[in-house]
Amino acid sequence: MSDFDAIDSLLDAVGPQAQLPPCHVRRELREQARLSKAQVARALGVSPSTLSGWETGRDPAGEIRTKYAYLLDGLNTKLTTETETETETETAPAAEQPVTSGTAATVTPLSSLDLRQDEDGDDVELLVAPEPCVLCGRPAGQRVAGFAQHLTPADCQPTATGAPAAPPAGQPTAHTPKAPLRTPPPAHATKRSKSPARHAFQEPSGPLDLIRETVQSALTEHRGDADAATAALLKRAIPDAMRLLDETRKGARYDVIAHPWIPDILKKQTARGADQIWEARPKWTRHQLPPGRHQVTALDINGAYLSALKTHLPLGQLEHSTGPAHDRRRSGVHLITPPEWEHQAVLPNPIGQRDDPGPLWVTEPTLRLLLRLSGPKHQLCTPPQIHESYTSGATENLLEKFRIALKDARDTAIEQDDTVTLEYVKAMYSKFVSTMGQSNYNRELYRPDWMHLIRSQAFANLWLKALKAHHEGLTVVRAMGTDELHIIGDWRRVFTEGRAVTEVKVKDTYTATNTAAEHTGEGE
Repeated sequence: MSDFDAIDSLLDAVGPQAQLPPCHVRRELREQARLSKAQVARALGVSPSTLSGWETGRDPAGEIRTKYAYLLDGLNTKLTTETETETETETAPAAEQPVTSGTAATVTPLSSLDLRQDEDGDDVELLVAPEPCVLCGRPAGQRVAGFAQHLTPADCQPTATGAPAAPPAGQPTAHTPKAPLRTPPPAHATKRSKSPARHAFQEPSGPLDLIRETVQSALTEHRGDADAATAALLKRAIPDAMRLLDETRKGARYDVIAHPWIPDILKKQTARGADQIWEARPKWTRHQLPPGRHQVTALDINGAYLSALKTHLPLGQLEHSTGPAHDRRRSGVHLITPPEWEHQAVLPNPIGQRDDPGPLWVTEPTLRLLLRLSGPKHQLCTPPQIHESYTSGATENLLEKFRIALKDARDTAIEQDDTVTLEYVKAMYSKFVSTMGQSNYNRELYRPDWMHLIRSQAFANLWLKALKAHHEGLTVVRAMGTDELHIIGDWRRVFTEGRAVTEVKVKDTYTATNTAAEHTGEGE
């Protein structure tokens, strides 16, 4: 084959590119079909923000262009046919009436959509026709970063029946929930009743009943032995947490049980190594105390990871971007050059103890904390320099029902002095977070980005408590991990003592001077 033959063969293999309608028509067709960006993006295998680009000026290429053209052509045909059918139906009984409907598909004018801002100043797209919320499945009147969602947890409720609502046409359903945890019937329940057939035990009516029934089943199985029942429950904490997540996601439109593409920076470099994300874990001790002898109280922050489940989690696949801009409607990981921290003598560095200078990959909570501290309210540092990011449209409420279910179960267990349930619930939320990444114990949920974000949120929450203590005139002596804060001064006027998630408890007390620390043995 000559060189020209090879070129001719290559040219023959290049077919004509699929024709696409103008950008505004693409969006009008989607909106007329009552399809959200998330629905269409999921069907095409892209992110909602990519689809937004196609609707505002950019064009896809290659195979994805052909798929997109096929979708748009199908929508146009379907909408045109439906409009013609409706017109014929309306005019058939009274032919003498003038026909007012056109035969072409009508579209929602672009001017009928409105962009407003929420309390945080984020752009919110108000919808003319409600779309299913990605969190609960009920109609939502606004869209944020391409995802229809309620803006407040109070509005984001499951369907009345507790069962998933039927999805709109063309939208894939969420994953099929696994069978909920049930209490097996007692061994003695063998008599057949003459009443109509029914299950030996009713389905749990909600997440709290799910947890309660599971604990009771374990206690029954182990003949009331609390230690044995607790050990058994801890072993099943991960799959039970996933089933609880299913229960709290009934009716939702976004499938959280997924394994989306992730960038290399979120992958472990070696089998036992770590990825490139820096979580900003606090590990700080004040080098010099004020003159004199002091009583130091080591406070334990209750339910640190449980509280951190409320953080901005990315919904879609992470997308790469460059530049210094930060979009509060999105969440992910960012390569930044952190600012210099000049308050190391009295407060820990918000990015944690780091030896190597230069840029590093941090999570959304760490970046937001740095931006907050550099803002006009605090002015504690200069803004971080953002180089590049991997982000997606996000919401704080993705795991909110899951968090509330665990919190309520924890509160009830504490009130009733139920140590079995308390240890079980602790294991569920702590192991749920720790196995989101590359873990052999949880094959259903592979979201290392979520794991890093939740952990970093817990670290940021502890740092903010240290800042609050400092602003109230207390001396911060130590901040460690997610839940350890050492304080000199009357901390009870700043923090509420107790066992609730919003409260703190005393872990230890000791005396210290500006040169040494001596434990008194008064620790709890």
